[in-house]
Amino acid sequence: MAKEENPSTSREFQDLQRKLSLLIESIQNNSKVVAFMKSPVGQYLDRHPFAAFTLLVFIALSAVPVGFFLFLVVLTSLAAFVGVILLEGLVISVGGLSLLCVLCGLGFVSLIISATIIASHVVVSSLINCGLSSRPQNPNSNCQQARKPADSERLYQE
Repeated sequence: MAKEENPSTSREFQDLQRKLSLLIESIQNNSKVVAFMKSPVGQYLDRHPFAAFTLLVFIALSAVPVGFFLFLVVLTSLAAFVGVILLEGLVISVGGLSLLCVLCGLGFVSLIISATIIASHVVVSSLINCGLSSRPQNPNSNCQQARKPADSERLYQE
């Protein structure tokens, strides 16, 4: 049985080797890879395979921490955005309530001022009407009846 598995295993390895060589050939024939290999960095890495392998391992190993860092940056940015929205909502709510309190206070003060001015107007106009009026007043009125100038002349003539 061991002899029967060896030929099939060797065929699988040959197929795998052929697929791998086709993959390597397609990568080497890629225009971007050819342009990179003609650059000074590509030529340096071609002459120093240990440095190329070290760079490849470094890039592969640093992908996870860099990805985690970028994830934290995005998460922090989203949290800051939500926090700004919450903070802005809080500031607008507090400001709105403060404005409501100030406007209610101004409304109350304006009612008091209006009532005071209207009461003052009624009192002053009543005093002016009672004191300076030359026509007879109602007997139901609270102010004293003013004398007519004609009545005062009659008194002097008698």
